[in-house]
Amino acid sequence: MSKYSWIKKITQRKLWLWLVVLFFSIVLLGVSFQYFPLKTNVGFIRTKQRFFDDTLWKYTFFIHVYVSVFSLIAGLTQFSKTIQLKYAEIHRACGYAYVVIVLFLGAPSGFIISLYANGGYVAQFSFVLLATLWWITTYCAIVAAKNKHWQKHEYWMIRSYALTLSAVTLRGWKVILVPVVEASPMELYRLVAWLSWTLNLLIAELIIRRKKAH
Repeated sequence: MSKYSWIKKITQRKLWLWLVVLFFSIVLLGVSFQYFPLKTNVGFIRTKQRFFDDTLWKYTFFIHVYVSVFSLIAGLTQFSKTIQLKYAEIHRACGYAYVVIVLFLGAPSGFIISLYANGGYVAQFSFVLLATLWWITTYCAIVAAKNKHWQKHEYWMIRSYALTLSAVTLRGWKVILVPVVEASPMELYRLVAWLSWTLNLLIAELIIRRKKAH
């Protein structure tokens, strides 16, 4: 059995993966709407009261919360062969929407709020690196598409979307680790800050490696 056979099984179940990501995208959309229009007394933002007077933090937080969830949905369409082949215009439109959201809104706002992240320098550095890599991989994806290097475009999109999925895996790791890891909330948050995207990127590289082998 190939050492990458488990990845093959995952890729053979793209429909299930598509549905799972879509489900969590809708859940996160609901989470985002709890902050609408500019509520500061709900959810995660209640732990950031010390920053309420910081206009830069406040508005970049709301930008990040409101737009990043749409990158999950727009990015998801890029991996549907049906949409690519039968609805090419939708594929392109959603692709451009994804790029605009990430490059001009999601990643820049994520970078700024990373500087204020809970968990001190360990978590802050993780989120800064995440935002930076998110921007770079997405930029490389659009450059490859502009140059019609479609295989490179696909690889960079896999990396970019793996980082986009950190919005989902961040919350997933919290649920998984809280009952089993004996640590303070801040120690756990630092761990989750790194796990939320590094493992995603590792899986992305394994998927890309498997694609190159074929």
